[in-house]
Amino acid sequence: MKFSRRQFLNVSSGAVVASCLGKQSSAVAKDADQQGRKSLDGQLGITTSSLTYQLSPRAKDDQITLLELPRIMRDELGMTVIDLNTSTLATTDPKYLDQVRAAADKAGCILTNLKMNQPRLDMNSPDAAIRNKALDTYKASIDVASHLGLKWARPLPRVPKPDMKIHVASYRELCEYGAERNVQLLVENYGWMQSDPGSVVKLVQAIGENVAACPDTGNWDSDEIRYAGLKQTFPIAVTCDFKARNLGPRGEHPLYDLKRCFEIGWNAGFRGPWCFEHANRDRKELFKELLLLRDMLQAWMQSAAKQSS
Repeated sequence: MKFSRRQFLNVSSGAVVASCLGKQSSAVAKDADQQGRKSLDGQLGITTSSLTYQLSPRAKDDQITLLELPRIMRDELGMTVIDLNTSTLATTDPKYLDQVRAAADKAGCILTNLKMNQPRLDMNSPDAAIRNKALDTYKASIDVASHLGLKWARPLPRVPKPDMKIHVASYRELCEYGAERNVQLLVENYGWMQSDPGSVVKLVQAIGENVAACPDTGNWDSDEIRYAGLKQTFPIAVTCDFKARNLGPRGEHPLYDLKRCFEIGWNAGFRGPWCFEHANRDRKELFKELLLLRDMLQAWMQSAAKQSS
């Protein structure tokens, strides 16, 4: 069965809220989730991997802590969305997580996603002990995401293509665990998925419930696969890693067409959040380039909205 974007969002996210609210009707749950999702339309932000060279778990000279980031997002970058990575959390102690949440709330920022990027985990292993260790680690991170009030969490795909029977079963276990904590699991095109434009859609369909797509515009093996993959994936996307590599002074991006990536998403009905993933060792240059990306995407959204009105 092929869903429209609206139908997919109603089915996938409505099931999450309904499972968490027990006796509340699914219709009301779907409406509540859609109202929450609507607030992310047009919203721009960053993945914290963009600050690989600037972000430190603890205060250091010339570096930023996660507790400072929401204020910087507001005052220096003029954006609201922060997509987290497990490596950027100084600790998972509840008191610290409460501080992170409070800092975001105070600055008017939105914490949306936790990319679970712990190294060397293998939830696809035929060895039950290895597989269960990965699942237990991911579940602990889903608990963190739930404590922070995040909508989503994403396990890290591996480079080798997995045994799909094991992979789907493990994903379903995480999705069920997340549903009980109001956290939806995401699928991102990385590793083994980058060579197949249909990989994200096929995996989401196989998993079935409490799962959606997070397309990364940069993680494809070729331009042909990139644009075909984005065209297939954006209709079931709830967030996007809008990745940019080396930028020219006016936003030139020779590696692939950023505007075309945006247009594919927009034409599929995706409206946000758009989370920039772009790094630079020099903080001044990084912020300059993030502002350039912000202004470009805002202009593209305004133009596209006028054309579709």
